[in-house]
Amino acid sequence: MNFRAESTFRLWAGGMIVGLMLAGCHRGGDAGKAGAKGGDGGQPIEVVIQPVRQEPWTDTLQALGTVKAHESVTVTAKVSETVDKVHFESGQWVNRGAPLVTLTGQQQQAALAAAAAAAKEADTLYQRQSQLAAQQLIATSMLDTQKATRDAAIAQVQQIRANLSDRVIRAPFSGLLGLRQVSPGTLVTPGTAIATLDDVSRVYVDFPVVETELANVASGQAVSGTTQAYPGRNFSGTVQTSAGRLDTDSRAMTVRGDFPNPDHALKPGMLMNVEVTRGTHDAIVVPELAVMQIGSQTFVWRVTPAGKAQKVEVVVGGRIPGKAMIRSGLDAGDRIVVDGVGKVKADATLKAAAPVAAGAAKK
Repeated sequence: MNFRAESTFRLWAGGMIVGLMLAGCHRGGDAGKAGAKGGDGGQPIEVVIQPVRQEPWTDTLQALGTVKAHESVTVTAKVSETVDKVHFESGQWVNRGAPLVTLTGQQQQAALAAAAAAAKEADTLYQRQSQLAAQQLIATSMLDTQKATRDAAIAQVQQIRANLSDRVIRAPFSGLLGLRQVSPGTLVTPGTAIATLDDVSRVYVDFPVVETELANVASGQAVSGTTQAYPGRNFSGTVQTSAGRLDTDSRAMTVRGDFPNPDHALKPGMLMNVEVTRGTHDAIVVPELAVMQIGSQTFVWRVTPAGKAQKVEVVVGGRIPGKAMIRSGLDAGDRIVVDGVGKVKADATLKAAAPVAAGAAKK
C-alpha cells in the first residue's frame, strides 16, 4: 500500500471510531433520561392513609402551679417581753383561739390590781355622792366630776387588761403550726417570729394562663392536679378566681384553683401540674404521629384525589397521648398520611398500605 492510500485508510478508520463514540454517548444519554423517569422517584410510596373525622374532644388547659395555704400567717408578738410559757409543739394542729405563748407580765398584773382598786374606790364615792345629790346636799357639778373620775378609772383598768391580753399570743385561726422559733426565757419584740401557722384543710393552687386562653377559663370549671410527691394520685378542685391584671412580661394572668385537702397531703410551696377541663365539643382529631413539626412549621401530609402528597399547614389546638386536635387546616373527610410520614415528599405518588397490627411488629 502506497503512502497516499495508507493515509486515506487511516482517516477513514479514525472517522469511524469517532462516529461510534458519538453514537454511544447519545445512547447513554437517552438511557440516563429513561432511568431518571423510571427510577425510584416514580415508584408509589406505601403509607398508611386515614380519613379525617370529627370526634368528641374534651378541651383542657395544662399549666404548672404553686400550692398555697388557704390562710397563712407568721405568728409574732405585739410587745417587747420575755417568754414565760410555750403551749405548743412544732407541727401541731391547733384550733382558733388556742394559746400559743404566754409572756411575763408581773408589772402589768400589779398595775391592774392598783387600777382596779382605784376604780372601785371611785365608784364607791360616786354612789355616795349620788345619794347626796338626790337630797340636794351637794351641787350637781360635783357629782358630774366624780362620775368622770370613776369612768376614767374603769377605762384604765380595761386598758391594762388589754395590755395583759397581748401577753397571751393565741392562734388567729385553726391550722398547722410550723417549727417553733422561741423557748421560755426568750426576749421577743414586735415582729419576732414565733412560728408559722397555715390552714391547709383547703389549699389554693395559683397557675399562669396566657392571654390567648383567658376567654376559655372561668370560675367553677373543674381542675385536676398531680404532684411528684404523690405519683399516681390525682387531686380535684375548681377554678375560684383570677388576678385582676396580666403580667406585662409574660402576658399571662394568675388563676387560682381551690382544692380540698382533708388529709393535709398538699403542703404550701409544692409544685403541681394542673389541668383545667373546659368542656367537650366535636373537633377534628388526628393521630399525633401524623402531625410533623419542622422549626416553626406544623403540617400534615394530605392525599389529593389523584393520590399525590400535599403538605398542609395546620394549627394544633390541644394534645392528649396519641391524639392531636386540629383547629384549622383540615376538614372532615380529608385523607391524610398517618404512618410513614418520614418518607413522604411533596407531590409524591402514594399507595395505601394496610396498617400494621399492634403485635405484628414484635413477632
